Amino acid sequence: MDSIIFIRKYETYLDEIQQVVKPEYQPLIDELKETDPHDLVTPDTWFSDETSTRGLVWKLFLLKVKESERILGLCPPDD
Repeated sequence: MDSIIFIRKYETYLDEIQQVVKPEYQPLIDELKETDPHDLVTPDTWFSDETSTRGLVWKLFLLKVKESERILGLCPPDD
């Protein structure tokens, strides 16, 4: 699966996440929707399957959650 498919489906994956996360995480989804998916992958990026592309979007979301919790002091900083 090439990067064009990821770029095309990026917002769909975010919509899927938005449907299953707590309301307090919705602003993080909105932030990710403002991110241009072209900035996340290169033209030669290759994914083995759709699960991999969906996993990348989930990883980006979880990194946003961790970052927001660190800012609020809810989790310890990474060493």
